[in-house]
Amino acid sequence: MLLQRAIIALTLGPLALFLVYLGGWFFFIPLTGILLLASVEYVHMANKLNWHLSAWVLAPLVLAQFVAAWWPQLEIEGPLMLLSLFIIMVYALWLYERKNVQAAPAAWMGMIGGLMLFGWVAGHFFRLRGLDVEDAWKLTILALVATWSADSGAYLVGRFLAGNILGRHRLSPRLSPNKTVEGYLGGIVFGTAVTLIAAAVMQLPLIPALIIGIIIGTLGTFGDLAISLLKRESGVKDSGTIFKEHGGALDRIDSLIWSVAITYYLVLFLNRFIPL
Repeated sequence: MLLQRAIIALTLGPLALFLVYLGGWFFFIPLTGILLLASVEYVHMANKLNWHLSAWVLAPLVLAQFVAAWWPQLEIEGPLMLLSLFIIMVYALWLYERKNVQAAPAAWMGMIGGLMLFGWVAGHFFRLRGLDVEDAWKLTILALVATWSADSGAYLVGRFLAGNILGRHRLSPRLSPNKTVEGYLGGIVFGTAVTLIAAAVMQLPLIPALIIGIIIGTLGTFGDLAISLLKRESGVKDSGTIFKEHGGALDRIDSLIWSVAITYYLVLFLNRFIPL
């Protein structure tokens, strides 16, 4: 299993970085496909809880948010979000009136949650890559590297060092029993170190990279835990099977969705003091 995970990671990781570097349609189309697939996986898991979400409604609304984020010059993000929220409200009313679905309130909130997570938060993939700063692709890669390295560091420390060497204290016993405090802290340290190395290689300022590495390493895990909550309640191990041992699309980007959004706003803030 570990070998299969490593093979998939070593294949998909460099490919993702290369697409970020290329930008344009080479970046937009594959990423849009992955994010839309993740939103469909979210719908399937939520519907195991009888939330009555609709991928046919959610996916187009999410796609519209991506278009608005990728082409900010259109200035349609606000109107599209308002229209999307209105459509979701009408969908919930239709469920209740025409289908007699008592879970219509859950459908309403679940659809809004999906729109915000996959449409707005995940839309920061496009906002970060399209930032009007020099070499925005490097900052996007830095966010990916910070997330992946923190996750890998947490896995390695939790698997090989936690226990007899460092002790083993569960980070979230109910949501993810295998995650440990030792792994979490190790992930922060390892992720920050790798982020600094990546920044040095790409000739990015090290102080912002240090801040990004620490914050992403600290906060990224919570995106993973949030999806673990949905998976546990819906009774599934993985959100999907498209990546085999790596699970579904949502399993691969649950932390990244938040990490990229956080990096976007960190860059906007830090760029005031240290040009990026």
